[in-house]
Amino acid sequence: MKLQKIIELTGTITLKTGLHIGSGDTEMKIGGTDNPVIKHPYTLEPYIPGSSLKGKVRALLEMRSGLIAYTEGRPLSASLLKRKDLSEDQKVECEKILKLFGVSGADIEEEDGLGPSRASFSDCPLDDNWKKEILENNLSFTEVKAENFINRIKGTAESPRFIERVPAGAKFRFQITIRCLNKGEEKLEDFLLEGLKLLEMDNLGGSGSRGYGRIKLEFDDSVLNEKFEKIMPF
Repeated sequence: MKLQKIIELTGTITLKTGLHIGSGDTEMKIGGTDNPVIKHPYTLEPYIPGSSLKGKVRALLEMRSGLIAYTEGRPLSASLLKRKDLSEDQKVECEKILKLFGVSGADIEEEDGLGPSRASFSDCPLDDNWKKEILENNLSFTEVKAENFINRIKGTAESPRFIERVPAGAKFRFQITIRCLNKGEEKLEDFLLEGLKLLEMDNLGGSGSRGYGRIKLEFDDSVLNEKFEKIMPF
């Protein structure tokens, strides 16, 4: 196993709908929101954690593979490759997922030469141009959306809650690298692009069933961008 090359994918994530990735802030402030978004601790600017991007892309590829039926919904592990009831196509799909995203520390004895994860997802900061425009117009980086549920008998709104979101139109910069440790692993780029296309078709962050987190991905490389637009992941 030897590092052959590093592939770098960079571009812009544009929000088509409001995005909520929670901060896990358990402190309730007077006049505050019930669910704040994650922000940089110094600048207080919202960002997209690389872990959120990586986790959702992996989950979508695992769902597409159908292999989660063997794991009861848990992430795929290297031990799955030892099952005799998997087809060769399923094993190839499982191996690509494990190579790209890695195996857990508890699974290391079962990794069977897969090696470390190839993909690295950086945190995604606000796009500089979009941020400049917001600051120049004295606008906010986030919005607060009120939600409730309707009593089916009374027809009245109950249990109001206030969700902080990054509004539609916001732009973030992303960077993903792929370390190719063996010959032929350049093909993992195509597999990752399929996962990113699935993400674009689905959602990022919480409350996707209520329309949150729809995104548009645009790569800096025009050739790669054209290739991405043509990808059909099914």
